[in-house]
Amino acid sequence: MKTILLSLTLAVVAPFAWAQVSETSTTTTTTEGSGTITEYSPGSTIALKETSGPRTYHFGNTVTYVTRSGKVLDEDTVRTRVKVGIPVRVHYVGTGDNVLVDRVTLDED
Repeated sequence: MKTILLSLTLAVVAPFAWAQVSETSTTTTTTEGSGTITEYSPGSTIALKETSGPRTYHFGNTVTYVTRSGKVLDEDTVRTRVKVGIPVRVHYVGTGDNVLVDRVTLDED
């Protein structure tokens, strides 16, 4: 009787003991693009003429504007210096068309 009860218990518990756990992970890519500004909508988008062709980037919630030497620009300076025709680098997070810019670096000091 004990053998039958033990066998039944093992038959019920065994599937749970060897159950596989599934794990999902998300990869976020961080990278940069560079080119000359062709369109600029503050707080919304920036379009660059890159060597591979034109590309439009969307801004994230917070965007930091810096010079090549790393000096952070205030809002008034951004309004006067960031415009169509200047070369910049954009630092963005995401992949494919789903990227958000978090830093714009002017290629001048």
